[in-house]
Amino acid sequence: MPWYNGDYPPSYKNQPKKIRDKAVEIANEVLKTTGNEGEAIATGLKQARAHFKNEEEAKKA
Repeated sequence: MPWYNGDYPPSYKNQPKKIRDKAVEIANEVLKTTGNEGEAIATGLKQARAHFKNEEEAKKA
């Protein structure tokens, strides 16, 4: 089930909005390709955190 319009997996509820939104975006793409909801949720959150961590490091450099 894809997530949209403020609908997101319960495991995302305590994440900052920018991470949650990016995680949902990534999770939806993973879900399209794999069809595995659990994998999509985990990958979305992991990749969203990495994205913003890399973004912060790039600003410091």
